[in-house]
Amino acid sequence: MTNVKIVEVGPRDGLQNEKHTVALATKLELIERLAAAGLRTIEAGAFVSPKWVPQMADSAQVLAALDLNAGIDYPVLVPNDKGLDAALAAGVREIAVFGAASEAFSQKNINASIAESLQRFESVMKRALAAGIKVRGYVSCVLGCPYEGDIAPYKVAEVARALYGMGCYEISLGDTIGVGTPNKVTAMLDAVSEVVPVARLAGHFHDTYGMAIANIHTALQAGVRTFDSSVAGLGGCPYAKGASGNVATEDVVYLLHGLGYHTGVDLEQLADTAWFIAEALVREPGSKYAKARGLRS
Repeated sequence: MTNVKIVEVGPRDGLQNEKHTVALATKLELIERLAAAGLRTIEAGAFVSPKWVPQMADSAQVLAALDLNAGIDYPVLVPNDKGLDAALAAGVREIAVFGAASEAFSQKNINASIAESLQRFESVMKRALAAGIKVRGYVSCVLGCPYEGDIAPYKVAEVARALYGMGCYEISLGDTIGVGTPNKVTAMLDAVSEVVPVARLAGHFHDTYGMAIANIHTALQAGVRTFDSSVAGLGGCPYAKGASGNVATEDVVYLLHGLGYHTGVDLEQLADTAWFIAEALVREPGSKYAKARGLRS
C-alpha cells in the first residue's frame, strides 16, 4: 500500500486569519487531537510580527507546551532572521519559508519583489541548515493570482527551483485562491518537476471553486505524494477576496483511503476534531465528510 503524507496546516494556516483570538488552550487541544488522530506533521505556529498576524503571537507558548521529542514534526513559519531567532529560542526542529510566483502578490503580501524575498531567505536558510533545522519552502499563487490572473508555469518553476537550490527539502505548491483546475495542475507540475524532483513536491490546494479534491487526484496521478490540508477546511487568504479555506483534511483522507493509499490517519477521530474546532469557532466545519458524518459523539 502506497503511503501519502498529510501536512496538517490547520493550527497555523487555518487559524491565522481568525478575527477573534483563539485561546492557547484551544490551540493546544486542537494539536493534541490531530496528533491522536494519527497526523505526524502539524504546523504549530508562525514567528511573524504580531502586529500583522496577532493570532500567531503565542507560537512560542504553543511550542513550549508540546513534546518536541514525541516523534511528531511541528514546523513553524519563519519570514526573516528575527523570526528565526525566535524559532530557534523556542527549540523548533523545522521551519518553513514562503515565496510567491506572482510579483504583485509578493508585493502585497510581504512588500518585496520575488527576487528580494528570495534574497531575504538566504541568511535564514544558511543559519537554519547550519543549526540542523529542516527547511520547507512554500510557493504561493501557483495557479492564479488575485491581482495578475493566470500565472505561467515557468514562473512557478523558477521560484521552486530557487528554494530547492537554497536547501529546502520539500516545496509546497499553493493554489492560494483556489482557481486551479486539473489541466492547469498538470501543466504546472510538468514545468516544476523538470527542475525539482516530484518526490520533493507537495500540493497545497484551496477549495474556493470546489476543485481542490479534483486537483489533488490529478497531482496524485503526476506522482505527488505529499499534500497540505486543514482540519475542518479552516483558513483563507486575507489578500484574496472571497477565497475559502484550505481543502479539508477529512475530505482529503476520505479520498486517499478510497483510492487505497495509506495515511496513518483515523478518519473518525479526525472528524471529531473537525467538529471540536468548528464548535470552538461557533460555526460548522467546512468539510463535506464531517458534515455528512454528523455531530461528534
